[in-house]
Amino acid sequence: MSKQAIFDKFIELMGRFAEIKEVAALRDGFIFTTPFTIAGSIFLLLANLPIPGYNDFMISTFGADWSIPLTQVSGATFDILGIIVVLGITYKYTEAEGCDAFSAAVLALSAFVIIMKTTAIGEGGVEVGGVIPKLWAGSNGILAAIVVGVIVSKIFCYCEKNKVTIKMPESVPGGVQKAFAALIPAVIIFALFAIIYAVCNLLTDMTFPELVFAVIQTPLQSLTDTLGGGIVISALPSVLFWAGIHGPNIVSGITNPMLIANALDNQQLVNAGMSLFSNPQAKIVTIQMTDIFFKSGGCGMTLGFLIAAFIKAKSAQLKSISRLSFIPGLFNVNEPIIFGLPIVFNPYLLFPFVLAPVVAFIVTYFAIFIGFMPAFSAVQVPWTTPPVLAGLIVAGWQGAVVQIVNIIIATVIYFPFVISQDKANLKDEQESNQ
Repeated sequence: MSKQAIFDKFIELMGRFAEIKEVAALRDGFIFTTPFTIAGSIFLLLANLPIPGYNDFMISTFGADWSIPLTQVSGATFDILGIIVVLGITYKYTEAEGCDAFSAAVLALSAFVIIMKTTAIGEGGVEVGGVIPKLWAGSNGILAAIVVGVIVSKIFCYCEKNKVTIKMPESVPGGVQKAFAALIPAVIIFALFAIIYAVCNLLTDMTFPELVFAVIQTPLQSLTDTLGGGIVISALPSVLFWAGIHGPNIVSGITNPMLIANALDNQQLVNAGMSLFSNPQAKIVTIQMTDIFFKSGGCGMTLGFLIAAFIKAKSAQLKSISRLSFIPGLFNVNEPIIFGLPIVFNPYLLFPFVLAPVVAFIVTYFAIFIGFMPAFSAVQVPWTTPPVLAGLIVAGWQGAVVQIVNIIIATVIYFPFVISQDKANLKDEQESNQ
């Protein structure tokens, strides 16, 4: 089989993968978490501004407990991320299937609580009962939440589509009909997850989220937090996007749960009073890495392309498209270049489009590894935050410096390929004018 045939087969498989209902629900479900994590990040940042003397000033002004209201907000977002995920995935899946999304999401939340621990260790090592422990409602329970969301969605949609429900007379109000229609699916779902809880507890002395965390989530998080894993995560979206498939959506749907969990693990270190500079316990590859440090200008580090085009472009097409794309590019929106230039199936730009984010990842990875820049906490910014400002917010001045270095390197990588593209455009324009 030729290299082209292998590549075509790979792209075909990725296209089919993107169309899988569970993958789409996973992607959309995590998009659902975005306002919660970003809003929580704002309050978390206000509680931990990296300004010398800030904490002392706030203590002297508002007292020693000044930050508690702020951490309450971050705790009510990051610490229940598993709950938000199970609601989001179930809602999006059942909505896409045309079923009662709200009822399904509530049932999924109940199912998630059924399989969780009901105790937590309080002060002095005393076990407290009748609680929902944030440890498993948050980052540690994310993968279990995904499993619960998918299972509940499938059962609920099957029951609704196959009329495995209680049928009420037409005279009964619609709200009451919906409530009773969810009754049989609820019994089936609750019975299933009660059995899962009992089996896990009997055979492993662990709950389902604990078992999933130990057997699956921990190894996956470790795999993503490696140089090799990060290179794949940084390269694959560009390869797919070049082939006309929205690579970031596909890859993020798979990797974001682990990368968010990595960042939340780092936040636990911060909460324990530990520094994220040169901390061997800290995770290096987190959600901020993918959203900010190797996507300046958008997937493929295309801000480097735009800067190179401003410096060197002579063709009317390249000059006009770079001008039109620059403002969106500052906010990491690069569809005008991807589809307008285009980069899709453009042989001149495949290599830099893949190489630039890989190099940016490697630079960022080693900036953290050698201790120049801290690992990332739970603080996030919207992916549309302009480069340099985003780095400054999530990692201080060091983050801004690393982003600037990455953009310069990306510009250098794109430069010779922009020249080749520009020459081809000039030739086409000259021929069309003859």
